[in-house]
Amino acid sequence: MITLTRLSGTKFALNCDLIERVDATPDTVVTLIDGKKYVVIESLDEVLTSVRRHRGEVLAMSTAIDLDVWARTEPRTAQLGTVFEHPTARLGLAHDETDG
Repeated sequence: MITLTRLSGTKFALNCDLIERVDATPDTVVTLIDGKKYVVIESLDEVLTSVRRHRGEVLAMSTAIDLDVWARTEPRTAQLGTVFEHPTARLGLAHDETDG
């Protein structure tokens, strides 16, 4: 998801996979595939940059995840507050909460 700002100044997150087009008329209008429109303060270039960055992050994260961990069938014993070979541990998404 990308974060955009309405003309009123409120921020919202938008699933960029649902964007059909972005127009600069001169306000930036984001049109979704269901026809819903959002007028945002970000420029057309800023919206495109956000979408590209989001998709790049998704691709980068997908190459870092060890899918073999999900395929393992043997049970693992978990200790409270410890991460055992969790697929997202290398990405910094899973962490030991005792670290503060």
